[in-house]
Amino acid sequence: MAISNGLRDELLNGCKRPEDLPGDAGLMKELKVPLMERMLGAELTAHPGHEAGTEPPPGQANRRNRTAAKRVKGSDGEAPLAVPRDRDSSFAPERVRKGQTRIDGVE
Repeated sequence: MAISNGLRDELLNGCKRPEDLPGDAGLMKELKVPLMERMLGAELTAHPGHEAGTEPPPGQANRRNRTAAKRVKGSDGEAPLAVPRDRDSSFAPERVRKGQTRIDGVE
């Protein structure tokens, strides 16, 4: 996937100095949280085998069960994440594991 020049310019519009990108209020943190939540959602889609908002396959008892709030820490401070859950708690995310509180290396 390629990001268009217009979208890139719009994202960087408020960034006037290098310090505007990293940090607790920087653009990187704003993008990191929704990207991580998308990755977790994709992992859950692969786990029970159906997309969010669709019916599970016939005979499949496990299904999505909302999200759980989690706070993780990185080099740019703390961030809230909405981690998707499944009904029988068998989903074990790879990107942000159960019990994990630090997300170093994601930046």
